[in-house]
Amino acid sequence: MIHKQYKNPPIVEAVCEFQFIPGQPWDITIPGIIYEKIKDRFPEKKQQMGIELGIKPREAQLESKIEMLPARMQFLRSDKKALIQVGLDLLVVNHLKPYPRWENFKPIILENFKVYLQVAKPSGIRRIGLRYINKIDFESSEVELESYFKFYPKLASDLPQVYETFIARVEIPYEEGRDRLILSLATAVPEKPGIVSIILDLDYAMVKPKTVPLDDIETWIEKAHTKLESAFEACITDKCRKLFSEEGGNNACK
Repeated sequence: MIHKQYKNPPIVEAVCEFQFIPGQPWDITIPGIIYEKIKDRFPEKKQQMGIELGIKPREAQLESKIEMLPARMQFLRSDKKALIQVGLDLLVVNHLKPYPRWENFKPIILENFKVYLQVAKPSGIRRIGLRYINKIDFESSEVELESYFKFYPKLASDLPQVYETFIARVEIPYEEGRDRLILSLATAVPEKPGIVSIILDLDYAMVKPKTVPLDDIETWIEKAHTKLESAFEACITDKCRKLFSEEGGNNACK
């Protein structure tokens, strides 16, 4: 595949998430020990509490449920464009815009993955996900999706073809079902009036626990990145590419 280059790539966030199978009971001191090892690169720390809202059946009726999730520690780089998140059997590496090249993001993932292994000592990996979230703004109140995307919702011809909001999502199996490519296209709240904002979200994940060894992570994320690059290019048209000013920059996953 030929990797295209863009001056203004639409990526707003890149995420690599690891969910681990514990090798020992979780120790609340683990995030603090990790922070001590990475604080020269990620000096600012925050605690993020999680809340899960849900509905569960109970005696022939539904009951709402609010559950507090374990605290997640966030360690931010000085420019606040990159951060490391550590929680219960969890490591997340985020990079916000402007996104660097893959050659710069990949070492951040691997360095912090190595630190997590040294401190938490997990026995394996439950799930890995490499994800790119792209936001594309159109200076118009309406957008002909088929002119810009090859992946989009399509309505029957006897229905109105103008709609204000939408979401389309597909999951494609790879590697005999071990991995999954999750593609989503949806409208987003625009930052200013008179424009349409669309999110193209690409997530490549290992979904079968313990099928990628701890010592083979670099190979997996490299292959995942290649799949995501190909998927991004397959989802857009040349007219869409012109919005990113082709030549001279990074593409949406590179």
